[in-house]
Amino acid sequence: MFGHEKGAFTGALQRRLGRFELADGGTIFLDEVGDLPAETQIALLRVLQEREIERVGGSQPIAVDVRVLAATNRDLKAAVAAGAFRQDLFYRLNVFPIEVPSLRERMDDIHLLVEYFIERYGKTAGKKFRSINKKTLDLFQAYDWPGNIRELQNVIERAVILCDGATFSVDETWLKRESRQAHGPVIPFVATLVEREKEIIEAALAKSSGRIAGPAGAATKLGIPRQTLESKIKSLGIDKQRFKARHAD
Repeated sequence: MFGHEKGAFTGALQRRLGRFELADGGTIFLDEVGDLPAETQIALLRVLQEREIERVGGSQPIAVDVRVLAATNRDLKAAVAAGAFRQDLFYRLNVFPIEVPSLRERMDDIHLLVEYFIERYGKTAGKKFRSINKKTLDLFQAYDWPGNIRELQNVIERAVILCDGATFSVDETWLKRESRQAHGPVIPFVATLVEREKEIIEAALAKSSGRIAGPAGAATKLGIPRQTLESKIKSLGIDKQRFKARHAD
């Protein structure tokens, strides 16, 4: 990320600019920032605090003006509490947080994502699909996608390689985890959880007079992002307007 000087170590035959130097005046995206080792966290903190870097083997600070976008799938607050992530770095990165709901909370996006990845991997494999098997699409929308987008990509890429016809389909045993949930005593337990979640959301909507966002909104009362609450309201079939009407009466 910070580059090195010529001769800084064995094999450093010439000066090399780091990612931050190359991004000067622009934006750098740091993916999986929650997995950074301790020494890199310290170096990154200095860049964010002082807006300058030092190349490996160098002695002169170099000023950089970079906007930093960082992403992680880890709970950084829990990592801070466990001592695995620096608290000061967490607050420097958490200036404008954006929480992206998991794929299972955005089931309406499944169809568009499937079409996009089929076209993408189909071009790579030299294949053209004219349609998507309805059973496959239903299976995708019923599955809870614990691996999120990457799991969806993996399944589609594998299916594209194996499909011979013009209709895209997958082997339903690949998503066997969801099918196991459809049998036995698990169903009433899941139904109970869904009903309980619906009751909690409706109670929050009643207290906030149907308001979703803002300090007095239901999302704040529940401690979840507004987008997540909107998605849950839609998936649970909750009519938020009736809470507004009740308040008006």
